[in-house]
Amino acid sequence: MRTVNGYATSTFTATGIASRHDLKWHSRLRDRVLAAITEFVDARCADALAGGPVDVAEDVLRGLLADGKCLRSTFLYVGWRCGADGTDAAIRAAASLEFLHAFALMQDDVMDESPMRRGRPTAHRAFANWHHANGLSGSSTRFGESAAVLLADLCLVWAEQMLRESGVDAAALDRAWPRYDTMRTELAVGQFADLVNDTATFPSLDAVLDVARRKSGNYTVRRPLEIGATLAGCDERQLSALAGYGSAVGEAFQMRDDLLGVFGSPETTGKPAGDDLAARKATSVVAASYQLANDTQRRRLGALMTGGHLTPADITHWQNLIAETGAVEWIEELIERRLTWALDSLDTADFDGEARDALATMAAACTERVA
Repeated sequence: MRTVNGYATSTFTATGIASRHDLKWHSRLRDRVLAAITEFVDARCADALAGGPVDVAEDVLRGLLADGKCLRSTFLYVGWRCGADGTDAAIRAAASLEFLHAFALMQDDVMDESPMRRGRPTAHRAFANWHHANGLSGSSTRFGESAAVLLADLCLVWAEQMLRESGVDAAALDRAWPRYDTMRTELAVGQFADLVNDTATFPSLDAVLDVARRKSGNYTVRRPLEIGATLAGCDERQLSALAGYGSAVGEAFQMRDDLLGVFGSPETTGKPAGDDLAARKATSVVAASYQLANDTQRRRLGALMTGGHLTPADITHWQNLIAETGAVEWIEELIERRLTWALDSLDTADFDGEARDALATMAAACTERVA
């Protein structure tokens, strides 16, 4: 057994994957991705922002881009390696997704009114603080949100520009654009669904997972893999195997994120403890607990899901109720099952040993993470 913030959870049958495979390659890849991002910011973004009316914008951008795990860029590069040798152009293409992720994070934080991201003020809070410090008129809060949306828009432009200028040949890019458009559309539609993602609606677990799949799972794993593999010229059988793997790992990734959103600590997640509960997000953990609860537990959960302001004591009570229902163990089992499905899907296509090891390692890293 292991614990999540003090609550016992099951141990995966596949936990040996991470220890059997070398994770140092991911650290080296992340360094190369971040170097490519810095180069692009220096060459393109800094000039665009230099001398602008909001001089803190470049610092906000660099801070957001510097602290990421680079998961999406890693999956795009691994997808590429399923069909071709690594190149600097592939690194730049992969790194472009970090701008798309920055776009999504800034908009998500505005919509959620999140105060913190990765242990520092969110973009809209940083802009609001700048507005206040400079003694400008009007609402600092409103200014911060508007500035964050505008910087997010720029990141959306720069994401496509960096991919287009990556050095990957035009024919490969033409193959990938439809999947790239699908990824961006799914992300936006998923955000629409997330706007009405409220515990007061008592959504089913299936409905919650559908939103998670479109908003996070596909965008984090499946589509980046498919884009990278398409750029590299992988065949349909390989693309189908990666799609199955990506869907399973993406869902598991989101369920792990949901557990951290309930039981994670500020030290590990960079967000307040019980952040998803305070926002009354209908996550997989919340939906599962309500579905598994007995009548007494369901009444108590219902009161928390639909009541007024939640105090820290209310959050702790809600966490305890979720643990009592067995929802944590159930979600852990769903994560384990999807990890197994993901690895089994790789048997349907021929991938070289290096690519297969990378896929197995990333599956474990996504499902066993603590932050």
